[in-house]
Amino acid sequence: MNGLYALKPWYAARLSGVRALLVTHGVHPSAITVAGIVFGAAAGAVLGLGETGPWAAVAVAAALAGRLACANLDGGVARDGGRSTRFGAVVNELGDRLAEYAALAGCLALADPALVAAAALAATLPSWAALAGAAAGARRPQGGPAGKTERCALLVLLALTGWTGWLIVLAAGSLLTAVVRITRVHRELREATS
Repeated sequence: MNGLYALKPWYAARLSGVRALLVTHGVHPSAITVAGIVFGAAAGAVLGLGETGPWAAVAVAAALAGRLACANLDGGVARDGGRSTRFGAVVNELGDRLAEYAALAGCLALADPALVAAAALAATLPSWAALAGAAAGARRPQGGPAGKTERCALLVLLALTGWTGWLIVLAAGSLLTAVVRITRVHRELREATS
């Protein structure tokens, strides 16, 4: 159950020219991470206007496409440019969370704050599950029914329709994704000790 994450190799290949250009020009991976946060904030700003419809959906989709591109590029630029560090991985994770929170914060103009808070908290669970698994020695599980890309798509649907129920779908899907990832980790670790 990899969801849209299955498209990552294809997407990374589409970004290979941009990645090479960034490495050639010595762009620091952390700058790309910060750009991802800015794109997340731009999506949040559009949502924060409280207006929904096609124009809002296009603007949110464009900002979140930039956010996802940065999430893909920062690690690739670090590896290709010989700048990978363990702390860089920490910055990458923090950047992903901040970008997502910045986008979700815009939903406060459209939905009850308790619903937005629940969605924001639930959205962190897939990453916590993956990081916990990696810390225990398992491969880091990715994808799932509501991974990062699917959560971005749900925010685009919210911008299009104004239906705040998409936040409930985001929260429930995030919880399910965390369960799927923990199950994968449990299976892998159990097999490793068998």
